[in-house]
Amino acid sequence: MTIALWCLFIAGVLHTISKGPLAMHMGKAPGGYNNNMPREQAASLEGEGKRALAIHLNQIESFPLFAAGVLVATMMDVTSNTVDYIAIAYVIARIVYMPLYLKDIATMRSLVWGVGYIGSLALICSPAWA
Repeated sequence: MTIALWCLFIAGVLHTISKGPLAMHMGKAPGGYNNNMPREQAASLEGEGKRALAIHLNQIESFPLFAAGVLVATMMDVTSNTVDYIAIAYVIARIVYMPLYLKDIATMRSLVWGVGYIGSLALICSPAWA
């Protein structure tokens, strides 16, 4: 398995990791974690809890574009180290993104988000520059 495909796996695992801060804030709510209506409870959070929800949703939203990029590079047999470096950069950016968003460091968070987004687009275009 290539490094880029391992990064795709890790990015999938980040869905669960990004749920951690959200679940923690939901657990602190009056009555604890509402497993009967978790989406409704998550939507009612404020402040850091609302940002924790945004982290989780953004991870889910960013994953398909990254997955498409890795799969395009893989299917087109782009065997460049650059593909692996971009995939690693995406994973690192997503990991760094979480605490930046949670602590409301908006400008840096947006820059880090941009690294992941541009990386995903570059992976999709990788057959053109390979």
